[in-house]
Amino acid sequence: MREYVWLECTESGERNYRAQKETRGPERLELKKYCPKLRKVTIHKETRKK
Repeated sequence: MREYVWLECTESGERNYRAQKETRGPERLELKKYCPKLRKVTIHKETRKK
């Protein structure tokens, strides 16, 4: 089973990416991705879709 989650930039607070994730397992996604607002690579953390 998979679900969609949003990846939110930790510095700007914007949701820039949507990713699929396994529903099993409590760990949250944390990836380095490009933030267009800041124009650099930052850490993006998982937030649930609303």
